[in-house]
Amino acid sequence: MGNLRKIVVGITGASGSIYGLRLIEELLCAQIKVSLLLSDAGRQVLGFETGLQLDDDSAACETQLRGHFSAGKSLLVYGMSDFFAPIASGSSAPDAVVICPCSMGTLGRIAAGLSDTLLERVADVALKEGRKLLLVPRETPFNQIHLENMLRISRAGGQILPAMPGFYQQPESIDDLVDFVVGKILDQLGVEHQLFKRWGE
Repeated sequence: MGNLRKIVVGITGASGSIYGLRLIEELLCAQIKVSLLLSDAGRQVLGFETGLQLDDDSAACETQLRGHFSAGKSLLVYGMSDFFAPIASGSSAPDAVVICPCSMGTLGRIAAGLSDTLLERVADVALKEGRKLLLVPRETPFNQIHLENMLRISRAGGQILPAMPGFYQQPESIDDLVDFVVGKILDQLGVEHQLFKRWGE
């Protein structure tokens, strides 16, 4: 996975949208093309938690985020119903799909093999094409249904990486905690970073 070129990032309605924004920032810095899929609930939670109010029109949202990240055409935003987007097809599948944060509703629909939205379809494509699918739930506690759905996704080839920051690096700020989780995501994608101090360093 050291030659990633295209990654889909999904942001859904779970708390923790700051993780998704930080992930996008790091991927763009690594010269990776990012396609963003933002659910309606994800947009609302992101606005509430970060103050970043994004337009519900995908083209306008893309313009906003390109300005926010100082990014050009390396950042694309697709609507959740845009099934004609290239990323919807296995013949143009991205190198990896990361849903961060991933709500339990989204996780459950992916586990059931549903494709009612472009994000669910892209996750399904990643599994069927053997590409990396990484789900970052931010929920606690997990009930039995959550755990069974996570196990189904794991057995199908996906990875579950809960947003659980470590403390051995002695974080001094919320940014440090966010960077730890984002760094663990980047590790799974094979993207080099300097977001946290590794054990033994």
